[in-house]
Order: sequence, then C-alpha cells, then structure tokens
Amino acid sequence: MNREDRSSRLGSPIPAIRRHDGARIAATKKRMRRRPGGPTKRSPDVVHMIVGKLPRVTMPENGKRPAGMVVGSMVAITFGAVFVLVNSAGLPTPWSAVIRAVGLVVAALLIVGLVLVVRGAPPATQASASDYMDRRYWLIVALEAGALFGGLAVVNGVLHRSAVSVAWVALVVGVHFFGLARIWRMPLYHWLGAVMTVLGLAGFLIYALGGTAAIVGLVVGVGSGAALYTTVGAALRHTLRGRTHVVT
Repeated sequence: MNREDRSSRLGSPIPAIRRHDGARIAATKKRMRRRPGGPTKRSPDVVHMIVGKLPRVTMPENGKRPAGMVVGSMVAITFGAVFVLVNSAGLPTPWSAVIRAVGLVVAALLIVGLVLVVRGAPPATQASASDYMDRRYWLIVALEAGALFGGLAVVNGVLHRSAVSVAWVALVVGVHFFGLARIWRMPLYHWLGAVMTVLGLAGFLIYALGGTAAIVGLVVGVGSGAALYTTVGAALRHTLRGRTHVVT
C-alpha cells in the first residue's frame, strides 16, 4: 500500500470524530487499530491528538442544561426593581427620582441582555420542572413564606416597627437563597444570600442606632435590589463565557 492510500484511509474517519460523541470516538479508534497503517500501541494515538485539541464543554451531572434560567432571571429583575422603586420613595428630591430612574434603566438593560443571550444560545432540551422543583424546593419556599409573613405580622402588627419591615424581608429572602444554592448547586446563590442577609441585619442595626426609615430603605431595600441585579448580570456573563446553557 502506497503512502497516499495509507493517508486517505487514516484521514477518512477524522472528520467524523469532530462531529460525534465519545462513544463514536471509541468505535473509530477500534476500527483504526484493525486497519493496516492504523495507530499501534507504540505509535502516537491520532484520535487522542485530535480530540485533545477540541474545545471541552462542561455539562451538569445529569447531562441536562439548567432549566428555568430565563424565568428565574425575570423574577430576580422584577423583585430587584420593586426593592429599588419602593424603598427609594422616602429619600429627598431629587435622589428618589434619580435612584428610581437608574433602577429602571438597569432593569431594562438586563432584560435586553437576557433576550440577546437566549437568542444567541444553541438549541437546548428543556429539563423537567421536577428536576429542580422537588420536595426540598417546596419545603424551602414554605419555610420562607411562613417566616416572611409571620415575621411581618409581628414587626408591623405587634411591635409597630414598620421601618424595619424591609430588613426582615431581606433577611428571610437572603437565608432562603442558601437553601436554594445547596439543592441546586449554584454557588452564586451563596453570595447573593450572604449579601442580602448582611443587609437585613444591617437594617436592624441602623434602626437601633437611630437611623430613619428612609436610611434603612436606602441601605437595605436599594442594596438588595442592586444585589439581585448583580446576580442576574453575573449569570448572563457566565452564560456568554460558555459556562452554562440557556433554556426558556
């Protein structure tokens, strides 16, 4: 067999290797070992040389792409805007209008970025809702709702300290993100939970030291909105860098 025949026989499976998965690669390697001129135990492994140069894609353990990112991002943007708009109302003019305008602009930019990321993402298979909304998720949500509304009833109805209502909300929501980070294996939620928890505790401290409701709202409410915005922005950035995949 001349050199051209050997190169053509060796070269024919290589394009298929670029298009198929690990099982096809293994099968191709096995066929190549049986052919004259194919790689031997002592010769360089052509398949490994080629595969080693291909980009690697990190996927979740279950092989499915993360579900609900679009919905989750929209929820975070919405609540972030609510935190900013509601809790900046007590600030003097023109700061209230300025902060509200900035909050709306940031929310709009994040929505535009989310749409662009979704449009530019490769086709993805939607994972079942049961994959991430299992019993643990609903237990966390139930505990959050009970703590949130029960605590607000005490803060507003019993203690008559409505100035720290937003601090209680931020504290409860922040703690619940630790649970979600645990069951969904999302380290980014640990950071979000830590920031909102600290902001909630800071709100109680500010009020105890004589801070007004407007100051508490600025630090805790607007700060929590900024934390939610930042989390969405970080998630979009990770997606653009190819660390995760987007599904609607």
